[in-house]
Amino acid sequence: MRSAPNRNRRARRTGSLSPDYLLTQIFNGLASGAFYALLALGLSVIFGMLRVVNFAHGAMYMLGAFATYYGAQFVNARVADPNAAQVWFFASLLIAPAVVGLFGILLEVTLLRRLYGLDPIYSLLLTFALVLIIEDLMRLAAGPLGSPFATPPVLAGVTNIGFTLYPTYKLFVIVISLIVCALAWFIVERTPIGARIRAATENPVLVRALGIDVRRLVTITFGVGIALAALAGVLNAPQTNVQPNMGDTIIIYTFAIVVIGGLGSIVGSIVAGFALGLLQTIGAVVFPPISTTLIFIVMVIVIVFRPAGLFGKPESAR
Repeated sequence: MRSAPNRNRRARRTGSLSPDYLLTQIFNGLASGAFYALLALGLSVIFGMLRVVNFAHGAMYMLGAFATYYGAQFVNARVADPNAAQVWFFASLLIAPAVVGLFGILLEVTLLRRLYGLDPIYSLLLTFALVLIIEDLMRLAAGPLGSPFATPPVLAGVTNIGFTLYPTYKLFVIVISLIVCALAWFIVERTPIGARIRAATENPVLVRALGIDVRRLVTITFGVGIALAALAGVLNAPQTNVQPNMGDTIIIYTFAIVVIGGLGSIVGSIVAGFALGLLQTIGAVVFPPISTTLIFIVMVIVIVFRPAGLFGKPESAR
């Protein structure tokens, strides 16, 4: 009997895809889309509240991965238990986003806050400058090539999902991303704090007149958006080389996804992130030469026919 890999290679040569192989690629697409969804969600939260296009979002994603890496190095150097690094990884799912989120709050309070009300080009140039500064500092600290980060042993290996054996860690990434995205949607759409955020986005003057500290709300929202980017970096650390420029490529795709989903749209960012992760992965199987440009092709089509994005409002586009 032919093995599954042999059947899949034969299917690709003959131009037909077996159902098992196609389902496996769908899961791969969901795993890629998990990172896109988290990053796009953070960008949308920031834009929806501050109307700031945060170019430094990819750098915060990178800092989340480095916080996990250096935290593991610190734990390994001081704790003899071989399971300590594994415990740290799970702790870093909370600690690293919190630390990077606090760093984002510091940037908002000291720098971005001074640019509110000015032309958006100022905040765009500022966040772009922050990317260059943060990446160069990390090159000095970690070197240009970065370092690998081992997958926690409990998440290593594969899991039988019925039609194939699939990497356990990728399943973990998909589940965590779905939980976080669902929680973010619930908070924004179904809780009092979410109502305040939406109200402050629509009419900050009225919200301020009701006694709500809009400035504090803006700061906290910015920190949460940065923390979501850092969480994506933590989750991607075991799957890639942790290096200073790791956020450069993925943030370009993320901006395209935010435009497709709709600027400031929580649902749009989540749906577009997972959908375009699937599109990119399936596209790489069906027609590899355009796999890296499929997202941008979709973005152009959406801009032409629906400038506000699939889930965005016309005023957001303006």
